[in-house]
Amino acid sequence: MSENLTVVNHPLIQHKLTLMRQHDTPSAVFRQLLREISTLLAYELLRDLELTTETVRTPLETMEAPVLKGKKLVFVSILRAGNGLLEGLLDLVPSARVGHVGLYRDHETLKAVKYYFKVPPTIAERNVIAVDPMLATGNTTTEAVSSLKEAGARNIKLLCLLAAPEGVKRVNEAHPDVPIFTAALDRELNEKGYILPGLGDAGDRMYGTK
Repeated sequence: MSENLTVVNHPLIQHKLTLMRQHDTPSAVFRQLLREISTLLAYELLRDLELTTETVRTPLETMEAPVLKGKKLVFVSILRAGNGLLEGLLDLVPSARVGHVGLYRDHETLKAVKYYFKVPPTIAERNVIAVDPMLATGNTTTEAVSSLKEAGARNIKLLCLLAAPEGVKRVNEAHPDVPIFTAALDRELNEKGYILPGLGDAGDRMYGTK
């Protein structure tokens, strides 16, 4: 569909996603699965991180060994549901900096409303990964990426659990420089802006709210 879209179809990711889609999966299990999937997605997302070398001493000899190059990553959670992906990423890269963008979707207009924004002051010098489980209309995500760019971010990737074609198109049109990584590209949105077949509202399913 888009050169900027990567669907990570690893068997473990797809199996865990199927468990998350089931309507009777408990919130605790849903949260754990989301955390596990985010870690698996991160392997693909972060495969192009730059490396350098440093001298280390093994029990047998010294060698030049690979280490990550440059400043630490910034993971930005698009609240509230983004925190489910954030936890898995921090399991993998615990030294990363963390930012938060508070946005909610007005259910009448489907437009994004921002209520919170806090990111590291050196975000312009770092690779940024924005995370939100559901890329539906794309309005919330587009607004979040715009806010990050206004704060100075220049190298941004987007990680989501599910994407709809409408959301991918919206983000690509507004931010063609931002690659999107997802576990699945679903069929379409319904009249209320929910992804079909989807898995419902990720935030509600994570926290047991309605």
